[in-house]
Amino acid sequence: MNTQQARSLVAIALMAAFADGRQDADEREHVRKVAESLGRDIEIDFIPLYQDVLLGRLSLEAAVAELAEPGLRQLAFELAVGVCEADGRHSAEETAFLARLSALLGLEAGRAEAFIHEAEAVAEAPVRGALTELPGFDDWASPSAAGAATPAAGALTPNQAELERMILNAAILNGALELLPQSMASMAIIPLQVRLVYRIGKAHGFELDRGHIKDFLATTGVGMTGQYVEQFGRKLIGGLLGKVLGGAGRAIGSQATGSAFSFATTWAIGKVACQYYGGGRRLDTAALKQSFAGLFEQAKTLQARYAPEIAQRASTLDLGRLTAELRAS
Repeated sequence: MNTQQARSLVAIALMAAFADGRQDADEREHVRKVAESLGRDIEIDFIPLYQDVLLGRLSLEAAVAELAEPGLRQLAFELAVGVCEADGRHSAEETAFLARLSALLGLEAGRAEAFIHEAEAVAEAPVRGALTELPGFDDWASPSAAGAATPAAGALTPNQAELERMILNAAILNGALELLPQSMASMAIIPLQVRLVYRIGKAHGFELDRGHIKDFLATTGVGMTGQYVEQFGRKLIGGLLGKVLGGAGRAIGSQATGSAFSFATTWAIGKVACQYYGGGRRLDTAALKQSFAGLFEQAKTLQARYAPEIAQRASTLDLGRLTAELRAS
């Protein structure tokens, strides 16, 4: 794959991010910053590319035309599906975009639909489901909080050590997922973060639904679409462009950067959720964003300590079992 083909893949991902026509200013700014940060890692001028996509100066047909190899065409479709599914079930506009993209790429309709359905099932994974693939995710000790929508602060006193272990295990798992080559591995990261917030809220007496959790993540500054674009970009740099752009050493370094990003994001989400729900949901938007930013920087340092465990987890991870358990109710 050459740099022009990589540029086309990124362009298609950006088009998918804007396909629903309802991206708010914060989310567009997040995606722009992602493009800018990726531009420092590989020889693609991302800001003009971002502007070309946003202003409609680059067509989907032109982007697809650069991808002659069947493998790259399949990858482009999988990445676009992941972007559209990042914030939950895709919209009618995104459905139309994916149908158009699949046709332009010349993909077999049945296989394309099957992949969309699988990705949609992962994206819409029940927040309450069990997850035996991740030790410590389900066995934290706390009283039952079923039906407690808005309890008084301090109504429950969860086992803080167990919550800390759950947060760390979730961060390690998501760091490991980023090391796997499959598109579905990256798609599982955000549903796992959603499930983590649900467990933390419930431990403190709050029964949360997906809409609330999505709003909570957005308030902290974690844009779901922007996060997936960044995950994809890091994986593209590390796993696909290493030889083109500087050899195996650079590829491994970029791959580790992507893993560190997912570890740090997940750990910071868990920690700020503990602060928010443990304090009776009293933090305002500015305080949540400030807290998340500080915890994210702390987590980037912490990740180096757990890098061997993340690598070991990746080597033994059964992705099929994990996604099946996510889909289960």
